[in-house]
Amino acid sequence: MTNTRPRVAIAGMSIESSTFSPHRSGWEAFTLRRGDELVLHYPFLADGAPLRDAAAWTGVLHARSLPGGAVPEEVYESVRDEIVATLRTQQAEHGPYDGLLLDIHGAMTVAGRDDAEADLAAAVRAAVGSGTLISTTMDLHGNVPRELAEASDLITCYRMAPHEDAWETRERAAANLLSRLRSGGAPKKAWLQVPVLLPGEKTSTRLEPAKGIYADVARVAELPGVVDAALWVGYAWADEPSCQAAVVVTGDSEEVIVREAEQLARQYWDARDEFAFVAPAAPYEECVATALASEQRPYFLSDSGDNPTAGGAGDVTWTLAQLLAEPAFARPSEDGKPQADDDGSPADTGKSPTDHSGSPAGIGGRTAIYASLPDADAARAVAEVFAKHGAGAEVDVEAGARVDDGPHGPVRLRGVVEHVSEGDPDAGIVAVVRVGGLRVILTERRKPYHLESDFTKIGLNPRGTDVVVVKIGYLEPELYDMAADWMLMLTPGGVDQDLLRLGHHRLATPIHPFHTFDTEPELRAELL
Repeated sequence: MTNTRPRVAIAGMSIESSTFSPHRSGWEAFTLRRGDELVLHYPFLADGAPLRDAAAWTGVLHARSLPGGAVPEEVYESVRDEIVATLRTQQAEHGPYDGLLLDIHGAMTVAGRDDAEADLAAAVRAAVGSGTLISTTMDLHGNVPRELAEASDLITCYRMAPHEDAWETRERAAANLLSRLRSGGAPKKAWLQVPVLLPGEKTSTRLEPAKGIYADVARVAELPGVVDAALWVGYAWADEPSCQAAVVVTGDSEEVIVREAEQLARQYWDARDEFAFVAPAAPYEECVATALASEQRPYFLSDSGDNPTAGGAGDVTWTLAQLLAEPAFARPSEDGKPQADDDGSPADTGKSPTDHSGSPAGIGGRTAIYASLPDADAARAVAEVFAKHGAGAEVDVEAGARVDDGPHGPVRLRGVVEHVSEGDPDAGIVAVVRVGGLRVILTERRKPYHLESDFTKIGLNPRGTDVVVVKIGYLEPELYDMAADWMLMLTPGGVDQDLLRLGHHRLATPIHPFHTFDTEPELRAELL
């Protein structure tokens, strides 16, 4: 490296992919950024930010997607090949890069491949050569096979779940890269895998033991002779041999990094039976009964089995079908009793009574919101009715289970349309269909509902609603703060929390809790 500012490239591909979901994450799922648009996407590289002028940054290509199903091989290869070709062209024109920030998730599954990120990292390494320092930044729900760790000079991941430190982690990866470019070069790496694979909802850093373990990760990172420390819990909803927890400690003191990597791994292994769900967890029936009996409002229920932010298809209808048949939310018939459609789901004539908040409720006097169900055809059909007749018009559509119809087929939404908007950057068309006291958010494309504004901008008041059901795992911070109380529903889908019923059969064995152990694992770190 010369005395001028280092030249640093940014590239990567980021998605969390469930192999248990029939969804496929094609081109439509990805947002592509290149050049200055990519560079300025990082808040710590904005004009005036501390790291902005510390290097000459070049955006190569980054492809980012909402979690979903496996990526078709041709999509992955196209992204990888463009990154490689661009790097080679730019280096041929301007000379080798000093550094590269590789921004990945760690849980990308590519159809027909194992360890796609390791393949991407190896391809990037081949393109830039051994003289370029590569700093890899990841989600803590990723996997770290040896090949990925070997291809990276520095490698780190989030320390918080929920991921409130996502940008902080990327900035740390970039800052460590610049620091090692100024002095020190590539550090040593102590790497090992821990034969444990747990869902994120059992390893939230809001609770012990993960809270204490990740506090120790931060402590290790500050030790003399250490550059960084990272602990990955792995990705539970893919069936690949590399799916398990991992530890990497980087630094210049071999003794320190090996010792600390092994003690972090031992902490995690020893706590394997102490990890518990981040909230009270139970099947649908118990969760709904508890929510309805509680005086806490709003009461949030997490429909965890089809969580699109963990890789679910998003259109599993199993939970919604149960809610549509729930007497507390059903619409009344002329005799005042719940009335159902031919398929057993309650219908809606618009004659629902009103609950305490002034919102139409079901015969049971209760209100609920369901967020959300993607179905492009159904959303367009409701939008057409709304355009012709306005709010309050009756609609009758079948929706959902177009991608994942395993647990339940499409449901019939027979009610009134209360809202339609178009142009949501994630969801496209968004419609609110009221069936009795239940409001179903119907979308053109998958969208997670994480913010209060996601609801209020479409005319819904979650704070004035009895029960809010969201397709999510642990509640994201804003919903967590809003909820008076909440439970995690153990529901079926591509990201089922009951890992043992999913049918993993390609994991490295043995892995806790899938297998029994005859002896304790050695948990010895390797220097890479």
